[in-house]
Amino acid sequence: MALEIHGTSGLSDTLVILGAAGIVIPMFARFRISPVIGFILAGLIVGPSGLGAMTKEYSWLHYVTISRPEAIAPFAELGIILLLFSIGLELSFKRLWSMRRMVFGVGALELGGSALLIAIILTLMGNSGPAAIGLGLALALSSTALVLPMVGTKTQVGSTAFSMLLFEDLALVPIIFLLGAIAPASGGGDLAGLMNTLLIGGATVIAMLLAGPFVLPTIFAQAARTKSPEVFLAASLLVVIMASLITALTGLSPIVGALLAGLMIAETDYRGEVEGITAPFRGLALGVFLLTVGMSLDLKIIAAQWPALLLAIFGVVAIKTVVTAVLLRLNGARRSLAAEVGLLMSSPSETTLIVLATASAANIINQDAAVFWQIATAIGLTLTPLLARIGHDVARRIEHRAHARDATADVAADGLESGQRTVVLGFGRVGRMVCDLLRGHDQPYVVVDSDPDIVLEGRREGYAVRFGNVTRPQTLDSLSLESASVLILTMDDPVLCVRITQAVREAYPNLPIIARARDADHASHLYKAGATEAVPETLESSLQLAETALVELGVAMGPVIASIHQRREDLRQDIREAAKLDYTPRLRRLRKGDAG
Repeated sequence: MALEIHGTSGLSDTLVILGAAGIVIPMFARFRISPVIGFILAGLIVGPSGLGAMTKEYSWLHYVTISRPEAIAPFAELGIILLLFSIGLELSFKRLWSMRRMVFGVGALELGGSALLIAIILTLMGNSGPAAIGLGLALALSSTALVLPMVGTKTQVGSTAFSMLLFEDLALVPIIFLLGAIAPASGGGDLAGLMNTLLIGGATVIAMLLAGPFVLPTIFAQAARTKSPEVFLAASLLVVIMASLITALTGLSPIVGALLAGLMIAETDYRGEVEGITAPFRGLALGVFLLTVGMSLDLKIIAAQWPALLLAIFGVVAIKTVVTAVLLRLNGARRSLAAEVGLLMSSPSETTLIVLATASAANIINQDAAVFWQIATAIGLTLTPLLARIGHDVARRIEHRAHARDATADVAADGLESGQRTVVLGFGRVGRMVCDLLRGHDQPYVVVDSDPDIVLEGRREGYAVRFGNVTRPQTLDSLSLESASVLILTMDDPVLCVRITQAVREAYPNLPIIARARDADHASHLYKAGATEAVPETLESSLQLAETALVELGVAMGPVIASIHQRREDLRQDIREAAKLDYTPRLRRLRKGDAG
């Protein structure tokens, strides 16, 4: 009977997990709510303080709640391990070595500085020294599981955050040993244990790195020869779990082994296949972890202590944001990057829960304090996507203000007032190609765009791109169009193109204006607004198709180019004439030709 109850409980837990992944999360996505928040809220609903609290009155709720949260904890841990494994797959030893200054420099200062400030404030509030240190170290940690999936490791924000997160993951074992050393019942003998663990763990890591290049290709080659996806998946999971177990047995964190396994596989030819085949399991296991976070929220405690919880979360977020942003600025980062990464790293971590449990077991903090900070941590994890969104918006606003303040000076410094050059509005796909050709023919130019991210990327690549919102008359005035040789409009906004063309033509009657048009109808409006030339994309694509077909049919290139050129002029002349007559049957025929 007990076995039957246990089996039914396991099946119902599985049903709830799959239901959250397959039903609840798509529903949240429909309302544009982050899956992270969706999983945590789902965990809160089906957990002990949600519907689980009503199972005594309504027995059928057993089948839609998780009756034993501790039973799914190993799957939650597997989610973290697979996440670190996937991060390792995206890295290389060369890139990791290049990050050493950020990892052991800024990363160490960020963790130590945040922990120290939090500990000082907690001490002033009446906590004992060991309790303040334990809580400071726990709350200073940031969430690898939530931060990296949102920003990745290839962007500047993601790379900067990953450097600090990597140090925190490596520091987890020393932190746990430190808490053991300062425990009330400890005689300080844990220092020898720490050194022993670090020596054995270091030797194990070196052995894994040496054996990996010989063992892993053989394992995956044998799995690949079977041509069975199931066998390849089993080999992938075997490698990551074995690596995690080896580092765990030596006293290090399992996530260190997972990261090493990913790094070693990234150096083989099987990286792409391993990454693709393990991705679904990583996502589901990470979702289980988020469910456990939601289940740890106790609504009764939240209702009774919400002012203190709110103050605690705000204080931790503020301290970590300031410390991280200041350190990044001192390291030479832009203000926008420092602000975004600071907010991104400001919430507590899943490893905070591990450190809190360790501190509680060592009697450094009492049980009530541990429960309070566990709930604060869970709420902080829920806020991580919101903090990331706020950080991104703040960064864009900082860049926008900085570029708006310097826009006029930048354009003047580019020499627009002292000589003729081409002015390009818009630095998207079309604008970039236009600038490439202008640079290839040594033609001076300046390009203006209103997206600060695009502007920064273009500057890094050597383009003469400046920030400017061309919808503002002041921006157009600052471009010194009276001395420009030609104005090129490349924006994919028909209404804005027509409006700018009309405004510029009224102000500068003799300035050549070449505008990008979507079709013949749009080109007609541009001609009426004063464009010198309007280039319809649909007509150009048709001419390119015809040119390619004629060449493939064996027609000589010279006559083909001549006929295409003539056809282009005829079409443009038709559009100009149609624009003068304002929507004639000829223009309607041209639009039908576009559609065909």
